[in-house]
Amino acid sequence: MRIVLAYSGGLDTSVLLSWIKEKYRCEMIAFCANIGQEEELKGLEKKAKKTGAEKVIIEDLQEEFARDFIFPMVRAGAVYEGQYFLGTSIARPLIAKRMVEIARAEKAGCIAHGATGKGNDQVRFELTAAALAPELDVIAPWRDATFRNQFPGRTEMIHYCTEKKIPVQATAKKPYSMDRNLLHISYEAGILEDPWLDASAPAHRDMYKLSVSPEEAPDKPEYVTLEFERGDCVGVNRKPLDPLGVMKALNRLGGKHGIGRVDMVENRYVGMKSRGVYETPGGAILHFGHRQIESITMDREVMHLRDSLIPKYAELVYYGYWFSPERLALQALVNDTQKNVSGTVRLKLYKGNIITAGRKSPLSLYDPNIATMEADPTKSYNQDDATGFIRLNALRLKVAAQLASSQTKT
Repeated sequence: MRIVLAYSGGLDTSVLLSWIKEKYRCEMIAFCANIGQEEELKGLEKKAKKTGAEKVIIEDLQEEFARDFIFPMVRAGAVYEGQYFLGTSIARPLIAKRMVEIARAEKAGCIAHGATGKGNDQVRFELTAAALAPELDVIAPWRDATFRNQFPGRTEMIHYCTEKKIPVQATAKKPYSMDRNLLHISYEAGILEDPWLDASAPAHRDMYKLSVSPEEAPDKPEYVTLEFERGDCVGVNRKPLDPLGVMKALNRLGGKHGIGRVDMVENRYVGMKSRGVYETPGGAILHFGHRQIESITMDREVMHLRDSLIPKYAELVYYGYWFSPERLALQALVNDTQKNVSGTVRLKLYKGNIITAGRKSPLSLYDPNIATMEADPTKSYNQDDATGFIRLNALRLKVAAQLASSQTKT
């Protein structure tokens, strides 16, 4: 039997590779998707084979990740619970998609993942597999009582790796989990499970990888211009870039100025609350800039309709329904709303803040001649018309007030 394991080389998957091989007496294919981990990929193949993998597949999926996953989500303006830019959530369907493709090519009957039985990732991996390859079985050791009894906590896993001589970043002195990709880094578990702990304190500054703290950011602001076409950023500072290039450029700029840090307690799909700390420097800039160009190019009712769907779209991504028919239907609507979202946005980056410094578009719906407080040279708007408009909209309020007054008197 062959099993394809989603392998990162981190604490959990290092343990899982060895444990699954021993339990199922199978051939292990370790798959790692390069979606922007950078230095985390160093020595991965050697580590996986030492741990027991018969085959190691490492593929660079960064371009696909940026183009087909991050950018469509940005068009939708998706943010989960008002704060989370969905960095981990949007990566899982891409990894799972490639896993099932490899499983079919390698004639493997199962895929396996190291997502815990308490988290969201188990759902994301398995819903993707169900949508794309329903014939494959899924092995999830964290939902196996035998595995949990052997590894009740991270300390036991760290000791296991020490015994097996498997190098991992997590230690007893640094007991938190980290997940990195092109869009963000997430930190959770260990010391971060205390929601009162101040993750922005100087004592924890070494935790962060993508950004400096706002206090340590440059004292001088920096301007950046973003070029948009049909809702997608196609250039930074007058330099044409593909989606991957945009993300890399904005990550550098955002990280330099301490932008995109989020510390939140979120609602997991499985029902519990979880504390996470995130760095999303480039994604925060892209999301903000996208909104600014939309502000002058999108029709009001189209914008409000799309905005009303943001919570639903974000939930679908967060919960793992990227390949569901409802997400695909929503994406079709979102893409249509973006047909005129083209132009230039100028932003000022300063100590963790993104400040609008201008926006312009050849497709702008903003007309200063109409919006002016001075005399309208176009005569497009007659202020006298507002009287009837207000009277009509006030009618139901007056009727309700009269009814309430009559009930009070009786």
